[in-house]
Amino acid sequence: MSLAQGFRRIGYWSNYSGLSVLPPEMLYTKPPNRSSANQRLYSVIWPGQTTQRPRGWVFPNNGRQLKIGVPNRVSYREFVSQVEGTDMFKGYCIDVFTAALNLLPYAVPCKLIPFGDGSNNPSSTELVHLITTGVYDAAIGDIAIITNRTRIVDFTQPYVESGLVVVAKVRRLNSSAWAFLRPFTPMMWGVTAIFFLIVGAVVWILEHRINDEFRGPPKKQVVTILWESKNPSLLSFAIENKEFIDMKWFSLSTLFFAHKENTISTLGRVVLIIWLFVVLIINSSYTASLTSILTVQQLSSSIKGIETLISSKDPIGYQQGQEFTKAGWGFAFPRDSPLAIDMSTAILKLSENGDLQRIHDKWLMSSACTSQSTTFEVDRLQLKSFWGLFAICGFACLLALLVYLIMMVRQFSRHYSDDVESSGSSSGSKRIQTFLTFVDEKEVDVKNRSKRRQMEKASNRSVGEDESTNGSKKRYTESCSSKSLDKGEEA
Repeated sequence: MSLAQGFRRIGYWSNYSGLSVLPPEMLYTKPPNRSSANQRLYSVIWPGQTTQRPRGWVFPNNGRQLKIGVPNRVSYREFVSQVEGTDMFKGYCIDVFTAALNLLPYAVPCKLIPFGDGSNNPSSTELVHLITTGVYDAAIGDIAIITNRTRIVDFTQPYVESGLVVVAKVRRLNSSAWAFLRPFTPMMWGVTAIFFLIVGAVVWILEHRINDEFRGPPKKQVVTILWESKNPSLLSFAIENKEFIDMKWFSLSTLFFAHKENTISTLGRVVLIIWLFVVLIINSSYTASLTSILTVQQLSSSIKGIETLISSKDPIGYQQGQEFTKAGWGFAFPRDSPLAIDMSTAILKLSENGDLQRIHDKWLMSSACTSQSTTFEVDRLQLKSFWGLFAICGFACLLALLVYLIMMVRQFSRHYSDDVESSGSSSGSKRIQTFLTFVDEKEVDVKNRSKRRQMEKASNRSVGEDESTNGSKKRYTESCSSKSLDKGEEA
C-alpha cells in the first residue's frame, strides 16, 4: 500500500489459505496449503518510492542539532575530557559515541556541550535530570545505569560493565640461573654460613679429645690452610688435612641430615641437637619460599577484595551517595527516543566486531593499567625472622664451651699441677702453652700417662722405702761389729 498516493495491493488474506498474492476465490478450487513457503506478498513501496524499510526517525537536513551534554571532569580524564582552548572533547566515552554514530544508517547532527565548572567533577544525576527539562537532548560520559535514572530517561545498551575490583601490579619473576639464592637476603646467607663453621668448630672442640672421628691438631690445620692458598695442589691439602675436611664436611652435611660422624660427649650432642633443629627450620623456610617464588605470581598489594578492607578497618576515605554502583555505563536519551534503540544496536555491533575492545585498549589499557608485567624485588626471608634461632644456638655453643673449659681446667690442674710445680717454671706463657697442649691431647693418652705416673711414683716410693730399710740394717750391723771389737780389746 501507499498512503501518499492512495493504496497498492500487496496480497490477500483468508482463513482458507492465509497470505497469498492470489484472490481467495481462485484458491478455493485448490486444496488448502498453509505452509510457510506458500505465504507470499508483493514488496511494500515505502514513502520515497523505495522498498527499503525506514528506520522510523530520520533527521531532516534543515533540522536543528542535538545538544549533547558532556561532563567536564577533573579526574579520570581518560574517560572524557575537554580539549583545552577548543569546544572539542576526547576520551573513551567520546570515541565509543562517535563510533556508534558512524554505524547508524542516517546522519545525526549534534553538538557537544560541556557540563560543569571544570573545578569539580559534576554530578551525573543532575546531568540526566537536565535531559528531562529539555536543556540537553542526550548525555554521554561515565554515566552509570541505576534505577532512579532509568525512571526519567532511556539508556542505551551498556558499553562498560562496571563493578568492584582491586587493581594491583602483577609481579612476574624473570628466570635466572641464581634463582635459588632469592629466598634469603645476603645477610641471612652470610650468617647461616658463619654458623655452619662455628657449630662445626664447637663440635670438633667438644669431641676431638674423646672421638677418633674428630681427631687432628688444630695448629697444623690452621697453618696448612694458610699454606694451601698458595699451593696449587688441592689433592695434597686433602691428604694432609683429612681431619679438617671431615670437620667442615660434618658441619655442612648437617644441612641434609647426612652426617655420619657420631657424637660421644654430652655437650656435643646437646649442641648438635639444637643446631639440627635450627637447620630444620631454615631448610623448611627456604623450600617453602623458593616454591612460592618459582610457582606463584605474588601480588604487591595485600588487599585481596572488599572483605580485606572491611576486616582491616583502615581509613580509606568517606562514603557519599549509594554504597556501590555495580551497573554498567550507557548513553542517556529522553524517554521513548528511537535514537536510544538505534544506538544500542550500534553498540552491540561494536562489541561483536571488536571495535569496542580496541577503543578500550587505546584509552584505558595503555594509561591506567598495562598488560606488561613489572619486575619486582622478592620478599626475601631476612635475618630478623630467624635471629631467635641463631641466638639460642649461639648461646648453647658458648655455654657448652664454657662448661668444657671449666672441665678442662679441673682436669689440667689435677693431672699437671705436680709437673708444673716440679719444673720450677710458673710463667703464664708456659702454663698456657702446657694447657693448650693438654686440651689438644687425646683423653685416653692423658689417662694412660697419669696411670703410668702414679705407678712410677708408687715404684719410686717402694724403692726408697727399701733403700731406707737396707740402710738401717747396715747401720745396725756396723754398730754391732764395733761393739764386739770393743769387748775384745777390753779382754
